[in-house]
Amino acid sequence: MTSPDYGRVIVRRNFDRLVKFFGSGRIVVGGQSDPSELYIAPTVLVDVSLDSPIMQEEVFGPILPVLEIESVEAVIKWVNDRPSPLGLCVFAEDHEVVERILHATSSGDAEVNDCAIHPLFPELPFGGVGNSGMGKYHVKWGFEAFTNARGVLYHSAKIDPGVRYPPYSQHTSERKIESRLTP
Repeated sequence: MTSPDYGRVIVRRNFDRLVKFFGSGRIVVGGQSDPSELYIAPTVLVDVSLDSPIMQEEVFGPILPVLEIESVEAVIKWVNDRPSPLGLCVFAEDHEVVERILHATSSGDAEVNDCAIHPLFPELPFGGVGNSGMGKYHVKWGFEAFTNARGVLYHSAKIDPGVRYPPYSQHTSERKIESRLTP
């Protein structure tokens, strides 16, 4: 809490919303908060019910609900039975299990054996799909998402190749020359 490097919640209304999530499960790490500082400690919740408030909306705060699901098939079904999440975190040491989950589900982004460092890699896009948002944002991805790449072709009015006019059969030799000139 005293670290100058740890951020705070910006708006009191969001702070209050996040603190209510503590009741969605059993706190195993964190759980400390200070409304005067808008501080919430990084918090991990277990024994989270699927219909609890934290599982009904995007968190956007330092609270991580951890679900334990009995099989890989059940995980895939659980994810696919809901709108696509903004992020999907898979914790597994078995590469085949990870790949099976990633290939069988849809999410904005995904992390394997982590849930926090994705934004530190500017080469990776960030963004949602479906209900979690559309488009990818992050460095070049954001630039491309919010700009219009405008293609402009300059053509001389002095040249008007007959290849674009019918009858096309009369211009086969011009097409052959153009195809050899085109890289």
